[in-house]
Amino acid sequence: MIRPVILILLLAAAAPQAKPPNVIVIITDDQGYGDLGCHGNPQIRTPHLDAFAKQSVELERFHSCPVCSPTRASLMTGRWNYRTGVVDTFIGRSLMHADEVTIAEMLRDAGWRTGHFGKWHLGDNFPLRSIDQGFHESLAIRGGGIGQPSDPPGGDHYQDPTLFRNGKAEKTKGYVTDVITDAAIDFIGRHAKERFFTYIAYNAPHGPLEVPDGYLKPYQDAGLPDTTARVYAMVTNIDDNVGRLLAKLESLKVADDTIVFFMTDNGPQQERYNAGMRGRKGTVFEGGIRVPGYLRWPAAIKGGRKMDRVAAHVDLAPTLLDACGVKKPDAVKFDGLSLLPLLRGDKVEWPDRMLYFQWHRGDEPELNRDCAVLSQRWKLVRLQPKGKPMLFDLAADPAEKDDVSAANPEIVARLGAAYEAWFKDVGAARGYAPPRISLGAPEENPVLLTRQDWRGPKAGWGPQGLGHWEVQVARPGTYEVTLLSRAAARAGRIRLTLSGLSAEQEIQPGARSHGFRLEKVPAGPAKLEASRVSDEEPLGLEYAEVRRLD
Repeated sequence: MIRPVILILLLAAAAPQAKPPNVIVIITDDQGYGDLGCHGNPQIRTPHLDAFAKQSVELERFHSCPVCSPTRASLMTGRWNYRTGVVDTFIGRSLMHADEVTIAEMLRDAGWRTGHFGKWHLGDNFPLRSIDQGFHESLAIRGGGIGQPSDPPGGDHYQDPTLFRNGKAEKTKGYVTDVITDAAIDFIGRHAKERFFTYIAYNAPHGPLEVPDGYLKPYQDAGLPDTTARVYAMVTNIDDNVGRLLAKLESLKVADDTIVFFMTDNGPQQERYNAGMRGRKGTVFEGGIRVPGYLRWPAAIKGGRKMDRVAAHVDLAPTLLDACGVKKPDAVKFDGLSLLPLLRGDKVEWPDRMLYFQWHRGDEPELNRDCAVLSQRWKLVRLQPKGKPMLFDLAADPAEKDDVSAANPEIVARLGAAYEAWFKDVGAARGYAPPRISLGAPEENPVLLTRQDWRGPKAGWGPQGLGHWEVQVARPGTYEVTLLSRAAARAGRIRLTLSGLSAEQEIQPGARSHGFRLEKVPAGPAKLEASRVSDEEPLGLEYAEVRRLD
């Protein structure tokens, strides 16, 4: 006779166990809500994504930041981007503090194999790269994307770009969206028998609008404006690549046990169809922050449904962690919520909540400038600190045409007070001092610094730009610094300073490369900057390579 305790143990052993899922997050760049056939666009062709949408739960009111780096910081951490150090997209404001704990770190530590393919835009150098922030493998686009100053010297394009495989430059062959997908498919194939987390961040359809062969003509033949035709061609190429990726999951027989989440980072850059929403990228109107959000997990969640609760990028990390059955570290403080009960269709109490969005240029955010507070029904928008707040009833006016603030002063006051409390809270922990790039660390030596990450009131991407890099000298010693600038128009002198040390040398007309050697550089926080001495001509600095000599 089998004892009851033994019977219970036998039945438990025989019962099917829920398998922790694989996870794939796909994010595209500057693809707006309207750039999908399933969102009512009659001209774009996205058959694979449209089919995927029908198999998924649609997060109907999913939101991101108005621009990309802030969205990516919140996506990775489940926290408002202002907490992470990321306030903008360039000149040193898109670096995320290395002590932020990413979803990749949490899943890696729980046994998932992690891979990142494509754009990162949270730091190009140690300790800020994706391979420093939880990813076992990476094939990364530097900086804000193809064709920007963060590209390696010589510039780059969508075709045959130089990417960075685990931190090392690699000249690739092919159109960048295809290259990224190939790398992701290879990673998934190698780890199909394990648990994997794959983060795929396409650069397209962000400018420059360089289109793969064969994709543009159908849109030109349809008579679309050239810019729109190019964007749609790039999106259709994304669609084909997503189709390849999903087919790979089927062939590996892991599709049912894999969560696939698709989103975009913000609204469209250019004017085009956007489902009737107001505004586009860079604004806190719905056209700038409401983006596609689709989650498919056949083994656990019934697809073909819609979830109508307001949600945002900060919710993705806690949701994925919950779905994977992984407990967050005690020190991690999420701002987002796990949406898993809603995605499963559970009957749960879900109180109304407020979500916050803000973006403008500058080293620090400014109270009441270009900001919005969103609840399930209401949305408060302010464009200028002393400007009149606008209130929209999104249930009756999703296009944000009618400002109803005068008729609802108590709602304006309530949402405004909530925003001010949020603004104070997100800036309180660490302020907005920038993260520092490490020099001389064994993890990255030499270090290539670009205008993407320099700072200062004159910093920029043009020839008149003049900035400095906030750095952390990891180890004392002798350092070689090579500066690469535009060709000098005339002779002069150039000065380099680092850690209180400085050196000068002559510049010859036409010279572009300038080498320095600094002895006994102390460890610690420092600035690295270079300029012409007693001369009105700008240096035109483009890169600085810093090498510690062992």
